[in-house]
Amino acid sequence: MRELDDPGRLEWPLHYDRTATGLAFVGLVRRLEADFEAPCESERDSQDSSEYGRVRVPADATVCGTRIVVCVSKFGSLAEVCADNPGAFLGTEEAREEGALDPADLATVERALAELGYVSIPEELLESDYEGPSALEPFAGRPTWWTRFFGTVW
Repeated sequence: MRELDDPGRLEWPLHYDRTATGLAFVGLVRRLEADFEAPCESERDSQDSSEYGRVRVPADATVCGTRIVVCVSKFGSLAEVCADNPGAFLGTEEAREEGALDPADLATVERALAELGYVSIPEELLESDYEGPSALEPFAGRPTWWTRFFGTVW
């Protein structure tokens, strides 16, 4: 993540290709819809954010009955997988322990991300204190790596 961190470019990287990012995202949505055999709600091209978009696998398509949210960054094809919403659990491990996330469902999402060229970053790591060169304090009282690569930057 440190290699992707450019303090002069908070919202997107230098050679950001909006069209390619959008096409990859559409492919992810379609893949998750096929894998879970359900339509997935999505939002994309987030403004004033380093997050590109989110895909939501509906709760009724998962084993545990909790929706799965996949957040995609504008930086380096980074992705995060969460049960319910980012921050709802301390991470996927806690969500599994509490019965909110089935290991097979998580594996399905992780496999799709890997096969489509995304790099899945654990929520636990993203919630650690940010220690990079970008000035994020105006945007968050306690900047985290999530703030840097998925948060609002203006």
